[in-house]
Amino acid sequence: MALDPGIARCMSTLVHAVAYRSCLPIDDPASLVDVQVPTPEPAPHDLLVRVRAVSVNPVDVKQRQGHDPKGEARVLGWDAAGTVEAVGPDVTLFGVGDEVYYAGSIDRSGTNAELHAVDERIVGHKPASLSFSEAAALPLTSIVAWESLFDRLALTTESTGTLLVVGAAGGAGSMVVQLARALTGMTIVGTASDPRSQRWVRDLGAHQIVEHQDLVEAVKEVAPGGVDCIFSTHSAGNVEAFAELLVPFGRIVAIDDPEGLDLMPLKAKSVTWHWELMFTRPLFQTADMVAQHALLDRVAKLVDEGAVRSTMTKEFTPFTASTLREVHEMVEGGHTRGKLVVSGF
Repeated sequence: MALDPGIARCMSTLVHAVAYRSCLPIDDPASLVDVQVPTPEPAPHDLLVRVRAVSVNPVDVKQRQGHDPKGEARVLGWDAAGTVEAVGPDVTLFGVGDEVYYAGSIDRSGTNAELHAVDERIVGHKPASLSFSEAAALPLTSIVAWESLFDRLALTTESTGTLLVVGAAGGAGSMVVQLARALTGMTIVGTASDPRSQRWVRDLGAHQIVEHQDLVEAVKEVAPGGVDCIFSTHSAGNVEAFAELLVPFGRIVAIDDPEGLDLMPLKAKSVTWHWELMFTRPLFQTADMVAQHALLDRVAKLVDEGAVRSTMTKEFTPFTASTLREVHEMVEGGHTRGKLVVSGF
């Protein structure tokens, strides 16, 4: 099948991207470098997107630190907002010129490039009320939050009880708080360590804010009857605390990567433990993969209605390796609120 003329025209050029070639400390200038890469060849269901802004997530850092590309230039980035430049022959959900936002898939080249190919089934229409930079803060964490709350924990608009959000000021926690407040009847308790983060979490919709240091004591002060569900970004060392705080038959969803996790303290209460990886659907091409398109469109509607807001806290320009190294270093520190966005392509 012949390529769409727009795709053929785009593919004739090299584009600017930021990549890494080996696993180096972020203060090494070679840890992220500016490169020229061919425009990707879109698959039948792909959109070719001109990227306008990206955000940096912990997964970017983990990939850069732990997955050696052995000298090849690997492009990171799993959050973007931009404009559709061309479409594959089987695309039905979008057209050229549409403004989109998405998180992509970890098994494909990332969004830190001027032009990027992505399967339409995991792409949403950008919230009309947001700039590209504000929108780029949302896709990955929106998918994580939505799948955690509604697919893993099986919450609904009728759900009541108490939800503990561990790490509520971070990117994913910020979206869990907002979506739980907008779409469920849960009482939300968020953990945050400093006054600025605590104000941030409260402004996003948490009913109660507690500190991390003595989790059990702090949570019991505001939820003496225990909690029904936990969203965890920090599971290592917390399983016994979770077991004490949860009511019988409680549920946990975790998104972190703790080594050697012992879940036996949860057995007495018949607690259910879920993992959430937002890349599972695109990685395995699941039959319901298009659910990510639908949920991103739903989140965009909530944003445009004023029920959910962007979690961008700082924007960096221009789009260069130097800028991305600065942002990676901040994300590595583990104390950022919301999301850090890079624009200026």
